[in-house]
Amino acid sequence: MDTVDAVVIGAGAVGLACARSLARAGHAVIVLERALAIGQGVSSRSSEVLHAGLYYPADSLKARLCVQGRVQLLQLCQRHGVAHRLTGKLVVATAQQQLPALHGLYRQAQANGVTVALLDAAQAQALEPEIDCLAALWSPDTGIIDSQGMLLALQAELEQAGGLVALGSTVVSARLGQMHHVLQLADGSELACHLLVNAASLHACALARRFQGLDPQQLPQERFAKGSYASLTGRSPFSHLVYPAPSGAWLGVHLTLDLGGQARFGPDHEWLDSTDPDQLDYRVDEQRLQAFYTAVRRYWPDLPDGALQPAYSGIRPTIYGPGLPAPDFRIDGPAQHGVPGLVNLFGIESPGLTSSMAIGDMVAACLAA
Repeated sequence: MDTVDAVVIGAGAVGLACARSLARAGHAVIVLERALAIGQGVSSRSSEVLHAGLYYPADSLKARLCVQGRVQLLQLCQRHGVAHRLTGKLVVATAQQQLPALHGLYRQAQANGVTVALLDAAQAQALEPEIDCLAALWSPDTGIIDSQGMLLALQAELEQAGGLVALGSTVVSARLGQMHHVLQLADGSELACHLLVNAASLHACALARRFQGLDPQQLPQERFAKGSYASLTGRSPFSHLVYPAPSGAWLGVHLTLDLGGQARFGPDHEWLDSTDPDQLDYRVDEQRLQAFYTAVRRYWPDLPDGALQPAYSGIRPTIYGPGLPAPDFRIDGPAQHGVPGLVNLFGIESPGLTSSMAIGDMVAACLAA
């Protein structure tokens, strides 16, 4: 049986970032990925927004890692020529009852050290003339990024540091020990490692339940939420991102742009009954588009009939259910579960892409302690 210093399960943005950080810390690292290419799961179905860190409670992992990770991602983009643009974002209040939430978001952003400004309707419309709102929050540091280019850059830096990615390698279970862990792969082979990171995203909770030596009562229950997107036919009149004022854990149907300037709207929010990642349906139901028109016209009343078409969908690997507030990232290391050399990553949804490099550094530090 072969032995390697460190194994990361999952070659999405977070898994690659964790492996990169471990390799740069001097570990021999292999990333095991069940798909035949990197970033084919959650990372390939995001809105590609580079978040500033507005929404999350002060001192939470989401707040700290988003703010730190954004800076690291911008540096990664500069080193590798990854396409990105700081478009800025308007969070708009379209009704009086949304104004307290907008002002609360302003205070939260300030507590997180994020640059923001409160705008009145005229100031918001000076930036986006098509917008109808009472007030807005302006975030100049929000942007968009080529997520595939980002993934390739992370892989490049991982490989430059001596790490490897093994595609088509499915981990089915593991035997955890005090000195090393033994992984069982779908092809019947076994691989031993001293350090193990479970960054399997949609599969992370189910996989952790198949780790012998880990108390199942300490593991969260996964719950999947589907978010569908619609694209705008024709030219977009917008040059900035536009979000509605937040309501609960979901940020609402917002307007984002791709790097070519094409506008898309979403995601919406649909709780799924299934928690089997292999049985998920990513098709966008055209019947959901009517709700998009209703939501978008609250801040863009001139959205033409027939201007939206189904685009794509993503599934969020949440660890909470309907009506509950979104919890913080779960980065469970030895201090949480008592198993040396193991980190499980649970509930790494938005802003996971922006936070990925900071998560990687935190995981490496956790395993070095």
